[in-house]
Amino acid sequence: MGKLQEMKQKADEIKMKLNDIVVKVEGAGGDIKIEITGSREIKTLTISEGLQYGNKQELEKQLLLALNKAVNEADKINESEMKKVASGLLPGL
Repeated sequence: MGKLQEMKQKADEIKMKLNDIVVKVEGAGGDIKIEITGSREIKTLTISEGLQYGNKQELEKQLLLALNKAVNEADKINESEMKKVASGLLPGL
């Protein structure tokens, strides 16, 4: 039972650490800027004025691309941190 408790404690520690890691991603040639945490929470979303007054479909397309890129980056960090914990507790992972 001690190993299970240790794993839960480590997982909680990693979740807190992931909340503090912020990834900055740009899309649309820098016209869209996103900050997302390692726990996949979007902190900021900035859209340049040029995109705000342009074509609605293009803005939506660029936002989707940038958001997906940000989530993918956060996923990589999340997965990496979780593997570190798991490998320390469960050798062979």
